[in-house]
Amino acid sequence: MSISLVAALGNPGREYADTRHNLGWVLIDAFVRQQGLTWQYQSQFEADVARWVRPDHAICYLAKPLTYMNESGRSLSALSRFYKLMPSEIVVVHDEFTIDLGLLKISTTGSAGGHNGIESVLRLLGDGFIRYRLGIGPKEPRQMDIKDFVLGKFTPAQQFTIEKTLDHYLKGLNLLLNSGVERAMTTLNRRDTNETDQP
Repeated sequence: MSISLVAALGNPGREYADTRHNLGWVLIDAFVRQQGLTWQYQSQFEADVARWVRPDHAICYLAKPLTYMNESGRSLSALSRFYKLMPSEIVVVHDEFTIDLGLLKISTTGSAGGHNGIESVLRLLGDGFIRYRLGIGPKEPRQMDIKDFVLGKFTPAQQFTIEKTLDHYLKGLNLLLNSGVERAMTTLNRRDTNETDQP
């Protein structure tokens, strides 16, 4: 079953633009630019949506829920109902503080792990969607509240790491979309470098 929706979680508003919680939006914006697409706000989904005709002529939708992170599931469940999608056809791109900055992992099950956006998606969409997890860790200082950490802004050094790693993230997402979740997990979950094999 092919992937029909890629949704990146984040918070709308200029004050959240450079925060760790919005790293998923950095990636999906770059992907939309790469494919020559444009965002359109669609009120019925409370999201910005782009329609992508893949090289195999299949349709894939890209989305940025504008519900704020903690209500992301509301937008994704509306999209899945309208387009009659199974969770396994949906990729959710999100930040992950248990993964180091510059690394990514793909999974298809698990708990929310303290991520309020994923908790909302699990509650309203159900499990079984593909998680494209972008590292923002480690959380430092360790005693910092997780909310303060994820809503904090990247340091200049961390921004440089993201810029350097963005191509790796894009290649990984293309690998997932073109070659499927099993191939992507095998290739990406075992790598500790920022180089991804071409599909």
